[in-house]
Amino acid sequence: MNTNGKDPLDLVFMSLADSTRREIVHMLSMGEKTMSELTEPFPISMAAISKHVKVLERAGLVKRRIQGRCHYLMLVPERLVGALDWISVYRYFWQRRMDELDNIISEC
Repeated sequence: MNTNGKDPLDLVFMSLADSTRREIVHMLSMGEKTMSELTEPFPISMAAISKHVKVLERAGLVKRRIQGRCHYLMLVPERLVGALDWISVYRYFWQRRMDELDNIISEC
């Protein structure tokens, strides 16, 4: 999904840059939720949560199902794979560096 010429990975990272959106992703990782259920734990309006959800939808992280007047939202975890792959490269890099440091310290 390429929206407005942005790289899909950029969209994922930009959408996850906000703590409210990260919390929404966390909540949806436990299963499908309605907009009302998503709004409940936050001290902000449903309109504000809806704006956050739209950002997540543009990034492809959230999918909406409408049944009557209820909007059900679900996480699309496959969209996180690119971000996880990118992060894992740097996790490996830092793990190697920490192992090297551990070896140096052990030799002293």
